[in-house]
Amino acid sequence: MFRWILLFVLIVPALEIGILVWAGGQIGPWWVVGLIILTGVIGAWLAKQQGLETLNKARQALSYGQIPQEEIFNGICILIGGVVLLTPGFITDLIGFLLLAPPSRKLIKVWMQKNLRRMLDRGTITIFRR
Repeated sequence: MFRWILLFVLIVPALEIGILVWAGGQIGPWWVVGLIILTGVIGAWLAKQQGLETLNKARQALSYGQIPQEEIFNGICILIGGVVLLTPGFITDLIGFLLLAPPSRKLIKVWMQKNLRRMLDRGTITIFRR
């Protein structure tokens, strides 16, 4: 897990800068700034829409006496996707949109659940301590 965080924090910003400079040379710096603002606005709108839908589904599950497990994972993906979309860059925008789009989010949720289960089985993380 630490490797992925290190990769994201060190390598992705360097790649983002390179892509932004390249794109600025191809289409012009003002178009790049416009695209960054546009993806931020679309991302915020999409995150709000998906977040409210997920919140309503979680409330509905709770009203039936069920634990909203899927909705919790959806909420985590939507939160991360919304935050990542607000950061400037094309790679982070792609990651953000993948986390906000329901079809790709489903695949990411399966991966998250599998990793969480594996970490719990190994004892890497614990939920309750005695």
